[in-house]
Amino acid sequence: MKSAFLVLACALLSSPPATVYATTRTATLSVPGMTCAACPITVKKALSRVDGVQQVSVNYEAKEATITFDDAKTTVSALTKATADAGYPATAKEAAAK
Repeated sequence: MKSAFLVLACALLSSPPATVYATTRTATLSVPGMTCAACPITVKKALSRVDGVQQVSVNYEAKEATITFDDAKTTVSALTKATADAGYPATAKEAAAK
């Protein structure tokens, strides 16, 4: 009985740990505080500085920002915090896995 337990314990300890895979996600934020043509530049810069962000597109007319990011490195709440810290509070409209 002890040897069976020892074999099982060795097998569990020698197997690699479960790997967590990151997912590329796309989120759309509503940024209603953009009031001039320079605002999207500031919003894009703030979002681009967040670790894990891969791509940012800001639409002034729609007052939206679309961000592609690695969900193992950042979250939608970190993205909205980045825009708020830059003076442009935002809310999440949608987030989808790619």
